[in-house]
Amino acid sequence: MTNTALPPARNSWVDNLRSFITVLVVAHHSSLAYTTFAYFNKAAYIASTHPVVDAARSRGLDIFEDFNDVFFMSLMFLISGIFVMGSLRQKTVAIFIRDRFYRLFIPFMIGVTILMLLAYYPAFYLAYGRHDLKAYVVDFFTVEAWPVGPPWFIWVLFVFNVIFAGCYPFVKRGLQQAGEWLSSQQQHPWQIGLGWFIFSWVLYIPVLSLVSPGIWTGIGPFDFQVSRVLLYFGYFLLGIIIGAPGLSNGIFGEDSAFVKRWPFWVVACAGAYAMLKGSEAPLTDMIARKEIGEWPANLIYRSIWILSCTLSNIAFLTTFRSILNYSSRWWKSLSANAYGIYLVHYIFVIWCQYALLDAPLPAVLKFFITFPVSLIISWWITNLLRKNPVVKRYL
Repeated sequence: MTNTALPPARNSWVDNLRSFITVLVVAHHSSLAYTTFAYFNKAAYIASTHPVVDAARSRGLDIFEDFNDVFFMSLMFLISGIFVMGSLRQKTVAIFIRDRFYRLFIPFMIGVTILMLLAYYPAFYLAYGRHDLKAYVVDFFTVEAWPVGPPWFIWVLFVFNVIFAGCYPFVKRGLQQAGEWLSSQQQHPWQIGLGWFIFSWVLYIPVLSLVSPGIWTGIGPFDFQVSRVLLYFGYFLLGIIIGAPGLSNGIFGEDSAFVKRWPFWVVACAGAYAMLKGSEAPLTDMIARKEIGEWPANLIYRSIWILSCTLSNIAFLTTFRSILNYSSRWWKSLSANAYGIYLVHYIFVIWCQYALLDAPLPAVLKFFITFPVSLIISWWITNLLRKNPVVKRYL
């Protein structure tokens, strides 16, 4: 996408990055039917790795999916926190929570009922081999326990906003000071990077001594990944701290040495992920030979995992701040429709993957059909829906 029209706008890079991550979410879900580790559980499709699993597989999509999984949800929570302080300064706590209720909770409830019911039907058919809408609805809310799908992020974000808003009168001064201190470190990129890693490590690694990395829990659609909830809340707070003094005055200011090192952060991001993937087989072999215990091996692996998470977050933030701080007609449209795309895309991803199940095509080609088709349809439908002023209020 080229810079063809409009002059730079303030904080365009944040809108562009948020939009890009939304596109990455669509691509991520488009890849899940074709990973080598994918499996489908007919007894309860909610226990599958994805609602549709294809016989065609690709190791390349394993890498793509795993790279995304390491960092992109923590980055979404961080971005979501950046403008929270500014919003609370302009509103009362009650009005802020009311607005978040309209903007987050209501779309979440629509998403996990109407939208997810539309999305998961192919999984029901693949599991039971029959078309029965009544049975599907009953199964959806009982056996499958009301699958949440991608909207899980929205309800968790709503809770984070409510918690912070309730604490805001008591913590606003401290967080403002923390933001100003962080801003004062903008000419010390290595200290920021190290501090960011330690912060992330403390939020994530100790939790793994209590729970498995992949465990999800919740009641009905109010589902979340236990091992990462503290990490996500911490990144949400980090976004608030970064945004407290204003982006133009903080570590992402125009003269920030932290930002100017963006090529280094990109290389470090790639290197950390390569280190992560390269450590898997040696650590597994060492455990098999009893040269190292499972817990120390897991500690090493997860420490590299959080390093990759940290550097990926920094790399994307600094790169977009440095070279994608502009706007254009396409970027503006994508930014305006990104929330709606996030809400509806799962329907088109799953149905497209289902339609391609019997197609004699390689996995990568199926991915490159599913991804753009799902993105374009989601973008188009959201744009149409937002022409209605009532819908636009929520999207």
